[in-house]
Amino acid sequence: MPTVTPPWSYTLQLPHDPRAPGIARVTLRAVLAAHSLAELTPTAELLAAELLANAHLHTTGDYGLRLRSVDAGGLRVGVWDSDPRVPPGFVPADGDSVVVPPDEDAENGRGLRLVRACAERWGAAELAAGKLLWAECR
Repeated sequence: MPTVTPPWSYTLQLPHDPRAPGIARVTLRAVLAAHSLAELTPTAELLAAELLANAHLHTTGDYGLRLRSVDAGGLRVGVWDSDPRVPPGFVPADGDSVVVPPDEDAENGRGLRLVRACAERWGAAELAAGKLLWAECR
């Protein structure tokens, strides 16, 4: 009889502390290794790093990381925070949004483009007290 791996998810609530994104990335690596998905680590870690950096930069409160299995051995990386504003251009890949490139000498503004370039799908969801940005990789 074949076995089916049930869907799984992990949620990590993080304080607004400069060390929190690093702790979240360590957790992500451990979760992927535990589920035999280590091959997704480079892409998943990049997606998580960019989403976590945005949450840390644009909010003053707690934020969180959510990892969830998706069909066909994929992963959804989600980051929620208390700021209800969705970054411009962060709509699903089949949407018609435009991401304006940052100035050449800008120190910020490239993360969203990296997420869109590396993720198979991405999106945003409004929450009662904030938003959730997510990206998927396989």
